[in-house]
Amino acid sequence: MNVAVKVPDDAYVPEIEQEVLGTLLIGGDFRKVMSFLREEHFISDVHRLLFRAICAAHEQYSSTTMSVVSRLLPPDVSTLFVRVTDQMPMEYMASLSSQIVTGNAGLERSGKAVVSQWARLKIVDVGKTMQEAAFDATSNAKAIIQGVSDALDTISAELRAGPRQKTLHTLDAATDEALADVREAMARGNGLTGHTWGLTDVNAATGGIHPGEMVVLGARPSMGKTAVALSIALRSAGSGVGVGFISLEMGAKKLAVRRLTDIAYDWGVKVPYTNLIKGTVTEDDLAAIIAANQDADKLPLWIEEQSGLTVTDIRVKVERMAEQAAARKTALSLLVVDYLQLVRASGRYAGNRVGEIAEISWGLRELGREYGLAIIALSQLSRQVESRDDKRPQLSDLRDSGSIEQDADMVAFLYREAYYLEKAKGKDADKETDRLSRLIDVQNELEFIIAKQRNGPTKTVKLFIDIACSAVRNSVRY
Repeated sequence: MNVAVKVPDDAYVPEIEQEVLGTLLIGGDFRKVMSFLREEHFISDVHRLLFRAICAAHEQYSSTTMSVVSRLLPPDVSTLFVRVTDQMPMEYMASLSSQIVTGNAGLERSGKAVVSQWARLKIVDVGKTMQEAAFDATSNAKAIIQGVSDALDTISAELRAGPRQKTLHTLDAATDEALADVREAMARGNGLTGHTWGLTDVNAATGGIHPGEMVVLGARPSMGKTAVALSIALRSAGSGVGVGFISLEMGAKKLAVRRLTDIAYDWGVKVPYTNLIKGTVTEDDLAAIIAANQDADKLPLWIEEQSGLTVTDIRVKVERMAEQAAARKTALSLLVVDYLQLVRASGRYAGNRVGEIAEISWGLRELGREYGLAIIALSQLSRQVESRDDKRPQLSDLRDSGSIEQDADMVAFLYREAYYLEKAKGKDADKETDRLSRLIDVQNELEFIIAKQRNGPTKTVKLFIDIACSAVRNSVRY
């Protein structure tokens, strides 16, 4: 980040930096830019020195005026100033006042323009590096692409940083903010302090899906992970929350088919999604499904179906989704990742699966905190579940790494007794009768097992599921 940018001719506009420096030197409000602007964002050596002195002046004297800043410049800078600007330091600083256009009122915007120029020129450097590496016959194409992706992600992070969220709080201030959340939840009257799950009993047990926190939703295959995740995404989007869905296993069209049957379910149209995929539906059913979904395209829900994404790649996708959400006048607030073990790790822990999963888990959690996103990361569970008589998942079943449990603010498991009853067979006629009777009782029962919750109880919530139609609902409704 501290490497100087190689500037092509006519690509650098010094007036952009002069506007910010001039405004600060006449007493502009440094607090407007202090959270995101750093000295390495300035291209000119002289401007970097000036901004470093301005930062020191503000820290030591709470002033950025020229008289204070001049005393904090290194004693040997005159030669550099004369060589670059043909002026002595005081003379050059005084001249900057003539470059001011928007002044203090536009200081934050001017500061962002400095970062934008730095990013634009840094991209030029990345392009040159990529070209040089690509011309090397011994280089690895995948490594080049990954290196470029990482570099561009770093640049993108600088651009999106803006004024950072406040991280230092007094206990009194934090208490006031917490009470404000409580009052807001009271005003809503539904007990929610986060985004809705779309499931009343789960909302009651958790207070909703909270921004900046990561929920891990684990299950063995065929338990309904994707059905639950998509149902949550649809209901959250229906409440006005911007939702991103990273599907690393299933294509967008397959998810769209599940959406069709899920939404149609509330209209009394119960068609298995596999029938839609195979085309074995009647014209009447298809017309009813289309009618039920006529408003679904308005939902602020975006699906990314690319497989093999790294956390860095997901960050880039999230940035694009956030831009699309902003264009719809909403905010991207919830991200679903299906599923965690399919996220591709960097080469740092190559061959060490525990290390790779720890890196992925931590990366997703930090992504949520950086963007203020609620993260739902689906997770496969280890096969040891199948060796037990009681096949309800436990925290020890989280696959590959205990860091998943550590990083998650909440861990929930899905369990369908009907799945195992369908596979079993009674040893005699009486046991077979009991099995079939029990299967009828629990055919549409889904257990949502909250095994860890930082700010709430652990408990099991019973839900309704029609696995064939990908429909998940509150149990009391059906």
